[in-house]
Amino acid sequence: MDFVDRVLSLQGNSPIRKFSLKCETGVSPAHVNRWLCEVLQRGVLELDLTVDLGYGYYMPQDLFVSETLVNLKLKSAFGIHWWTGAEGTSLPMLKTLCVYSPRFFCDDKLEEFLPSFPVLEDLQMSNIQWIDSDETVSSSTLTTLHITCIRSENPKSISFDTPNLLSFVYSDYVAEDYPLVNMKNLSFARIALRVDDYQIKRVRAQNNDLLEHDVVLHFGNVVKLMNGIQNVQELHLCPDILEVLSLCCDSMPVFHNVKKLLIYSDKGRGWQAVPVLLRNCPHLEILIFEGIVHHVTDKCGDACDCIYRKEKGRSLRSCPVKVVEIKDFGVTMKEKHMIEHFLDYFSCLKEMKIYVEEDGITQIMNNPEVSKLVLDEMEEYNDLYSCNFKLYLDKKSIRNL
Repeated sequence: MDFVDRVLSLQGNSPIRKFSLKCETGVSPAHVNRWLCEVLQRGVLELDLTVDLGYGYYMPQDLFVSETLVNLKLKSAFGIHWWTGAEGTSLPMLKTLCVYSPRFFCDDKLEEFLPSFPVLEDLQMSNIQWIDSDETVSSSTLTTLHITCIRSENPKSISFDTPNLLSFVYSDYVAEDYPLVNMKNLSFARIALRVDDYQIKRVRAQNNDLLEHDVVLHFGNVVKLMNGIQNVQELHLCPDILEVLSLCCDSMPVFHNVKKLLIYSDKGRGWQAVPVLLRNCPHLEILIFEGIVHHVTDKCGDACDCIYRKEKGRSLRSCPVKVVEIKDFGVTMKEKHMIEHFLDYFSCLKEMKIYVEEDGITQIMNNPEVSKLVLDEMEEYNDLYSCNFKLYLDKKSIRNL
């Protein structure tokens, strides 16, 4: 602490462009706040703070009213307290705000909070706890919005009025409604809407089995969110949202601009919406699966070979994808059958890349029989199919091992 005091004092009142600080319990909070106030008074433009001083630590008020601060990054294992609220905050030059913490404490709704940053372009916040069940994110300056929300129940209504947004990462429980989603210029989106296991059972039930006031009855409104992001070029979808989208397959928008689609799979979640997603991406070039093991339902359609159907392969045949990547491959027979299904029915496929998961790598490296079998199958795929087939262990092609 004495060393930092000396460094700052030796510089006098000279301007400071960037100040980074990482400290843990044991450092005096009074010292930390004195350092922050000094660099703020000297016109600091960028602050990168990782401050873990316990649950009772509060940052100085000067931090919330800086007229020079452009970039602010805050990290803490104990939670970030934005204790001044919207009325006590004025950061007219701030363009980037990144908050990474188990909890973000602020007494105001986000729609009241954002006007405190009139030129904000990049907002990244983990573990926001919404103040209200109805929330609106409204900003004409935002180009990047990455938010993870924590709550104990499904929100009533979430809106996004962000016409200049380019990158959107959103994790939250599924809302009952999305009245406004304005993202006409969106380039990248990662949607991780969550539901619990009981709600998954309700989603898979017939409509006449749903209770009158069941929140799941409103989950079909998630199509409004999809309509709002339909101009996106790269789309990532997590396992729960695939189940929820099964409620609105008939009204799913066409994603004319999507060239890269990433689907996260989970053995407890189904693929009911995957066939319509593939059909509704008419210019898809790259398809990535983070795992291909999923819950088998009677609505998997023709995207996989889990259940035999007369229209087997229909959505794959019409898909123009050129490159397929499969990650977390577990070297199981079920997965191999899925891969063969893709090779058989993706008519425009030029390249397939398979990345083996850690347990599968162990099998291949430690068992010569398994290694030979995998190598023989890879050679067979390259002989039978016109696409270039590659299997990777730790990002290295198995042919080079």
